[in-house]
Amino acid sequence: MLFNSYEFIFAFLPATLAIFYFLGRLEQRNLAIAFLSLASVFFYAWWNPVYIFLILGEVVFSFHVGRQLERTDLPNAMRRLLLTGAVAFILLVLGYFKYANFFLGIVNDAAGTEWSLGLIILPLGISFHTFQQIAYLVHAYQRSAKHYRFIDFCLFVTFFPQLIAGPIVHHYEAIPQIARPGFLRPRAVNLLVGLSLFGLGLFKKTVIADSLAQIATPVFAAAQGGAELTFVEAWFGALGYSLQLYFDFSAYSDMALGLARMFNIRFPANFHSPYKAVNIADFWRRWHITLSRFLRDFLYIPLGGNRRGNLRQLSNLMITMLLGGLWHGAGWTFIVWGGLHGAYLVVHRLWSRLAGAHGITMPKPLAWILTMLAVVVAWVYFRAPDIGVAHSILASMFGGEGVGFKTPNLAPLPLKGWPIILAAALVATLAPNSNEILGRYRPTLTLPTLPRRLLGRFERYLQWRPTPAWALISGVVATAGIIAILGWQSEFLYFQF
Repeated sequence: MLFNSYEFIFAFLPATLAIFYFLGRLEQRNLAIAFLSLASVFFYAWWNPVYIFLILGEVVFSFHVGRQLERTDLPNAMRRLLLTGAVAFILLVLGYFKYANFFLGIVNDAAGTEWSLGLIILPLGISFHTFQQIAYLVHAYQRSAKHYRFIDFCLFVTFFPQLIAGPIVHHYEAIPQIARPGFLRPRAVNLLVGLSLFGLGLFKKTVIADSLAQIATPVFAAAQGGAELTFVEAWFGALGYSLQLYFDFSAYSDMALGLARMFNIRFPANFHSPYKAVNIADFWRRWHITLSRFLRDFLYIPLGGNRRGNLRQLSNLMITMLLGGLWHGAGWTFIVWGGLHGAYLVVHRLWSRLAGAHGITMPKPLAWILTMLAVVVAWVYFRAPDIGVAHSILASMFGGEGVGFKTPNLAPLPLKGWPIILAAALVATLAPNSNEILGRYRPTLTLPTLPRRLLGRFERYLQWRPTPAWALISGVVATAGIIAILGWQSEFLYFQF
């Protein structure tokens, strides 16, 4: 079930809210939490009912292993073995569904064989809830995880706003909120903030991101079909996709925050204007913040982080980003994308040391241009179906086959494309984001440690408040998003990861 669907907006969401708070009013705490878990499982089963057994099996497995890891009477060697085995098992499940055919294809290419595992359908959200459960198990081993009730733990993993595409929420962020006495009581401010965030995200998805998709998709399809794109055509596709992915992921992040807030839960920040970044490290502090946090805490730091010399630190950065790229998808394009970002981070680290040692300061406009250029180039690999198509598009972007539009099916793009791309770029780079607009009401559990944008003398007009004027604005934005569903309905891009 998609957030941007009529069955979700007009049936599932209002019914789930009403029943949950009705049970809360009856003071049926366990029943209300159990209902919300079952509703979340139903939401997941709407896509493919078979995989509810997978996610529920992992929930039961992780919870009981975590209980064993908490024990004080179990020898540390046994606990380490249990943790290693549990994490390996969870990763093995993820690896089978996500990477088995990819690696088998590599073996077949190398050995000239034709082995096959048949069609393996990737369960939605498996990458996200796998990381959540690994984090819980590690914290249980470290005895920093509390002794949770199973019903609360089950809701933490299956809670539908974050089940499919994040954010990657830690147990200590969500379960204490579920256990609060006020969790079952509706709060007007939370409902209003949640509805406003959801409506804003819906508008970003159906009006902005899906419009940009109609620009980017034909360009990449033409390149895949063998067309030699011109300079302008290639840049249309690259910029269109870069902005489509930006608004698609920003939309999901806002909608997930809004939905959780309606149920009195705050999520950690996961998106904070990454196209305002002035270096690649700044970009990763703003893009998919919870994934960056997980990779830092459970991969980069365990590898040694920056504690074992400069060469080891740079190697750790590259390994982390390569695996981060592979996490996004089983394909060489994702590995190249991760490797590019690893290389960017290595260059940034080396440049920072050199610049710091010699007192060099790069002008911010130039730093921003270089950062965005690097990001857009990497997105071409992220979107392209294979390396060859990516190289073809990049060759056209930096040389190419002329300037104008010569591919027949791309001819209409200039008329409808430029205004959309320009407007989207201005919003992404200059406008305040949802964290800033709703900043008075703490839209996230913890805002990222970044300086807030100064809204100047217009701050009083750009800060959301529960007033009739803002109610009208939010209503118009949400209505436009709902109407746009009629013209084009698509999954969120991060559903495939």
